[in-house]
Amino acid sequence: METLPIPKFFRPRSVGRLWKVDYARVAEEADKWRERFQIAAAREDKRRVCLLLIDVQNTFCLPGFELFVAGRSGKGAVDDNRRLCRFLYRHLHRISRVALTLDTHHVFQIFHPIFLVDREGRAPAPHTVIRLEDLEQGRWRVRPEVAEALGYKPEELQAHARRYAGCLRASGKYDWIVWPYHALLGGAGHALVPAVEEAVFFHSLVRYSPPRWEPKGDLPFTEFYSVFGPEVDETPSEKTTARNRSLIEWLADFDTVFIAGQAMSHCVASSIQDLLNDAAFAGPTRASKLRILTDCMSPVVIPEAVDFTEPARLLFEDFARRGAVLTDTKRAWSF
Repeated sequence: METLPIPKFFRPRSVGRLWKVDYARVAEEADKWRERFQIAAAREDKRRVCLLLIDVQNTFCLPGFELFVAGRSGKGAVDDNRRLCRFLYRHLHRISRVALTLDTHHVFQIFHPIFLVDREGRAPAPHTVIRLEDLEQGRWRVRPEVAEALGYKPEELQAHARRYAGCLRASGKYDWIVWPYHALLGGAGHALVPAVEEAVFFHSLVRYSPPRWEPKGDLPFTEFYSVFGPEVDETPSEKTTARNRSLIEWLADFDTVFIAGQAMSHCVASSIQDLLNDAAFAGPTRASKLRILTDCMSPVVIPEAVDFTEPARLLFEDFARRGAVLTDTKRAWSF
């Protein structure tokens, strides 16, 4: 069986909206689907395939939410998720497990507006870039009330802020950007996109295969683009080794790992980079396990502010040179 049909309950036009999944109906259809197409439990798969979905959450994927990834088309994440859902439905008999990362934030984090103030006591606007010299010259300082709320003296967090800005500059990856409040734990933005949630739920029931959930990003003093580790691995008082070795080792046990999600230029790119830098996926043979669904992800584009399309393209070309396979939902199974 090459591909399965799309279940009738899937509504392509609903992918860009917020709604409640009808679990009872989907569960009933899953039993019928398994019997109708004689789909075996995932534990019987001879070729083990994982679908890794990075931050497919409302905050990034629904228009009107805090950090909707529109891409240049203006509809990026919505179109990406429509293709992603169809991919999962058509190939759920081949996909053994689904793993999902969840960007998980709190109000008091270093990249949120509350963390810093200027000389007049005003918070930076979203998308402000914070530079090392801004901190050294006193343009920005850590808000004293935040330092105290987190259990530190203001001067301790101010010293950390300077170290943090310096580490980001030395890494050459990303600037320190003030993001709008987003993916707040317990909020609607933190939740999975309903259409994708529905597809993952259906897959788990049909294949008797529970999804693996990987929250990331709740450390207050660093950005956490990659699911495998923070941008700066230190707190104000000590070094930390918050590296997700268990997930890397778990993924390495699959024959193929498909990757999709948001945003292509940030969390997806950083996660792939960390995988390729690890011994488990280093070298062309191991790296070729990674199949990157480029039509199920979009770069960050903020009109008249930033456009990460070209930096993302260059990064992904490098991933391909290192052995990862750039593909799409139409060509994904050509191996």
